[in-house]
Amino acid sequence: MKSSHSHNATAFVSRRSPVMGRGGMVAASQPLAAAAGLEILAKGGNAADAAVAAGAALNVTEPTSTGIGGDCFALFFDCRTNAVTALNGSGRAPSALTLERIKKESGTTQPLTLPAYHPHTITVPGACAGWCDLVERHGSLPMAEILGPAIRLAEEGFPVAPITAYFWQQAAEDQLKTALNGQEMTIDGRGPKPGEIFRNPNLAKTFRRVAEDGKKAFYHGEIAQAIAGTIQRAGGCMTVEDLAAHASTWEKPASTTYHGLRLWECPPNGQGITALIALNLLEGFDLPEDPLSPDRLHLEIEALRLAFADTRWYVADPSVVAVPVEELISKGYAALRRKWIDPKRATLDQRRGAPVAGSDTVYLSVVDRSGNACSFINSNYMGFGTGIVPSGWRFTLQNRGHNFSLEPDHPNALAPGKRPYHTIIPAMITREKPQGLFACFGVMGGFMQPQGHVQVFLALADGLDPQSALDLPRFCITDGTAGGLVAIEEGIPEKTVADLKKRGHDIIRVGGWERALFGRGQVILREPEAGVLIAGSDPRSDGCAMALI
Repeated sequence: MKSSHSHNATAFVSRRSPVMGRGGMVAASQPLAAAAGLEILAKGGNAADAAVAAGAALNVTEPTSTGIGGDCFALFFDCRTNAVTALNGSGRAPSALTLERIKKESGTTQPLTLPAYHPHTITVPGACAGWCDLVERHGSLPMAEILGPAIRLAEEGFPVAPITAYFWQQAAEDQLKTALNGQEMTIDGRGPKPGEIFRNPNLAKTFRRVAEDGKKAFYHGEIAQAIAGTIQRAGGCMTVEDLAAHASTWEKPASTTYHGLRLWECPPNGQGITALIALNLLEGFDLPEDPLSPDRLHLEIEALRLAFADTRWYVADPSVVAVPVEELISKGYAALRRKWIDPKRATLDQRRGAPVAGSDTVYLSVVDRSGNACSFINSNYMGFGTGIVPSGWRFTLQNRGHNFSLEPDHPNALAPGKRPYHTIIPAMITREKPQGLFACFGVMGGFMQPQGHVQVFLALADGLDPQSALDLPRFCITDGTAGGLVAIEEGIPEKTVADLKKRGHDIIRVGGWERALFGRGQVILREPEAGVLIAGSDPRSDGCAMALI
């Protein structure tokens, strides 16, 4: 791999080198979670086993972003067959939750909105079933062994990392203060300080139940009763029957090619096809070599604007409405849509096309010694989600339902038993020749995720090593809409920013702690000849990449 200095215009000095090894690799936003994954690899587990171990450990060490009360998605690369499978571990709206109910409760005929942390935004937590189903299909170890490191961390306690402590305190002052039982996730009403030990024996108890009895321990019995009862006390309508009816689904992954590499994404109800649409659009341009040049950033921003114009309308639950995935990600459709990109001017009012004729999260990456890979993402959505904690179990419930549209005619309109538009997306890159794994990666963070996938993918395709690709400053269309503000990260040259403003982009500068806006990625790349693994971990998080000997 080239270093970041191979492009003179991007002499961005990395604060750390890429991590290299051959015996297996884990990259996560918390070092203790990466260590949990390595422990499972060392015990003979594969990439799926280690991903779930690291995901559960992240619930303990970074509850500000993720947990068993949220959802998960995964892509798994099987080194024996070169096949990629996609797991959808997202939950559905309660069976009694309708637009009519919300309208009646709000007492208005005006356009409806739900407060971000309202109990009606809680969809059935899909993470637990997702963990169990991923291990059942692709794993090799029992759940008791896989959840062991997370149980230990929860019972014995762990020192809270600095960036996590910062966002935990913010949540303690806002989200957790007013949520039912939210104070359980604090220390006397405050967030833990950096380095302070936080213990969560009730979460350990939850994990022990799942380790003993699998997913039925979560969706039936005491835990399910606590979830439904707490939501109902908070003013929601989820029932134990809603929880008992939950099931993960295995989907056909969506993909597109770009200069000899194939990018894989989970299909809708996730937003991963946004990245595929944008790459198809960009493939028709001769991108400047300098990734921070105004000409290149302008084209990337405009391609993503156009992609969001489509996906914010079409992405919905495909079991309820028809989603034209193949048409949206086709090269022919990209050729038609590309003409709407002006290389010199920003277009802030892009409209969706007609492809058919007639946001906080944790991401982790694992590649095992054999070359199997698991790209895994788990989320509560907005920080602690709703901040609502089921009595006695000490994990928070997600607010993923906030992504439903409350417009009756929208494909993503709220309906009973429906999955919402989902921001969390894992990614995978394979080589076309020779066939095989190129990289297991992802970038977490709400509507930033497909934007991060495009920016990191292009950096890797340009030859940057994983750490240099993650270190590059990024842009973010802040609300994931065609006309949204463009946040620019510190490190992008002032000359570039001035040029983008001249082209009509509405720019804001973002730095410091708030750089989390630009997502937090993990990348593990595999060299085909010697099976060398090369990894990077995002400097915008507390995490690291670690290799197994």
